[in-house]
Amino acid sequence: MFFDDLETRNNDKRIADIAEQLPKQIVRAAALSGYHEAFQEVDASAVKALSDLASLPVLRKSDLTKAQTAGNVLGGFNARKISEFAHIFQSPGPIYEPGGIEEDWWRMGRVLHALGIGKGDIVQNCFGYHLTPAGLIFESGARAVGAAVVPAGVGQTELQVRAAADIGCTAYAGTPDYLKVILDKADQMGERLTITKAAVGGGALFPSLRAEYADRGITCLQSYATADLGNIAYESPAMEGMIVDEGVLVEIVTPGTGNPVSEGEVGEVVVTTLNPDYPLIRFATGDLSAVLPGQSPCGRTNMRLAGWMGRADQTTKVKGMFVHPAQVAEIVRRHPEIKRARVVVTHDGKTDIMTLKCEMAEGGDALIGGINDTIQAVCKLKGVAECVAEGSLPNDGKVIEDAREN
Repeated sequence: MFFDDLETRNNDKRIADIAEQLPKQIVRAAALSGYHEAFQEVDASAVKALSDLASLPVLRKSDLTKAQTAGNVLGGFNARKISEFAHIFQSPGPIYEPGGIEEDWWRMGRVLHALGIGKGDIVQNCFGYHLTPAGLIFESGARAVGAAVVPAGVGQTELQVRAAADIGCTAYAGTPDYLKVILDKADQMGERLTITKAAVGGGALFPSLRAEYADRGITCLQSYATADLGNIAYESPAMEGMIVDEGVLVEIVTPGTGNPVSEGEVGEVVVTTLNPDYPLIRFATGDLSAVLPGQSPCGRTNMRLAGWMGRADQTTKVKGMFVHPAQVAEIVRRHPEIKRARVVVTHDGKTDIMTLKCEMAEGGDALIGGINDTIQAVCKLKGVAECVAEGSLPNDGKVIEDAREN
């Protein structure tokens, strides 16, 4: 029923395993040139639990991009020589990522296994194979569960239908909406396809689309993976949240910071991978999600995420200047009496108005003047702080809301 015993570990066992593996990963990272400056004073032996990661800096995709040069295309974050990886990819940016084929390097096998894909299945893989890694990421998962693969890529829909029908494909991998394109084309061509399972990612899976697939006899489950990290989380047949992969540690933090939020609060997904070849530590995905309480009814015991809930980079231009989530975080840091804060940008017909709504205890109005000064100092813009009741700001992960009418 389960891909391996890791999926059903009890909490004590998982904590003990992390305490053994995480310090080793920090040691690996500290030895790499990409982490040299940030980790030179880090005591790896003190980083044994998910909560200990909060003491380390957040690594952002922009940091990787800046570090990558013609002679050092992985930026010094790789623990293997570039020539020792099976693949080197170029994603839009451009940004380069490594890939391997050893032991389900991307950890996608458990994604397909949860969907019931295995030996005897033939997967029509409609993720791209050109320069970017998605196609090979899912192919490695199919290899791990013993399924055959049709490396279809994207486009040439009539040929896609012809291949699926002639070969007898039983499963699909690709974006949620492209499967419908194939199915609709098959209907037009009078072909009956035998696809009954769909592993999707890279786009929104709307409930209506999932229901349409179900009506066609297709079970559709989604995964959350990136080119940098591989699998982060995935759905099981229970379809109650997305279960965090066993090869990563996930934190949810306030956007623009590395500060973990409380369970159930929406924030940015930050991932630490245990992959020894490419040890990304506290890598900020830029995606918003939240931790769901409890465990999945399917029997898998790891943390669950609520799924994709938007983007964390809410940078907004106000009066011609950019305001960043990190600046909002800096204002809160300087005023610990602020429990939560949210910049709301409006327009009065003549000019932009920046209001910092601050959740504070009773009496917070007396502190507004000092907060206004800090807004000016940090953002280089005039803004007005407003005291609001604790718990009144929406739990949607936003720290900057652009409420101007288009």
